[in-house]
Amino acid sequence: MPKLIKDAQVIDDIWRLLEATDNPEATECPDGNIIVPLNVWNAQKPQLSERQTEVGVWLAPDEFAETLAADTATLPLIALRFSGFMDGRAFSTARLLRERYNFEGELRASGSIIRDQLCYLKRCGVNAFSFADDTVDLNVSLASLNDFSDGYQTSADQKAPLFRRRT
Repeated sequence: MPKLIKDAQVIDDIWRLLEATDNPEATECPDGNIIVPLNVWNAQKPQLSERQTEVGVWLAPDEFAETLAADTATLPLIALRFSGFMDGRAFSTARLLRERYNFEGELRASGSIIRDQLCYLKRCGVNAFSFADDTVDLNVSLASLNDFSDGYQTSADQKAPLFRRRT
């Protein structure tokens, strides 16, 4: 079974990610925990939303957090796909999902992420990390979640800036 980092622990990945499709209405969504592309979610929302804890949605880099604003209270997982480690749009999407749309479920970074991004993604509200490269040592990568002990500015994981926290 594949592994991932979630809440600072290496665990089994119980979710199956369905790939993008040009025919979302006809996409078969198997039983069990699945992560569907946004277009499949939109096309089959009435049926998929009945499977409350079994269906998550993934957003491509060019898809916006606003498209899931009405669903954040019910979705157990939202995955942000990284097409390349240099594409940082998902950082903003993560903050919007956590701070503006109050998403409280698993927020997963998946795809072409690198170890150096983990601490920054965590500050944006991401709590799970699934690497496209299956040779990445997840136990070694855990240390990257704490690359910096504190930040100056506010973030999803720190609501007050440093100057307000100093006493």
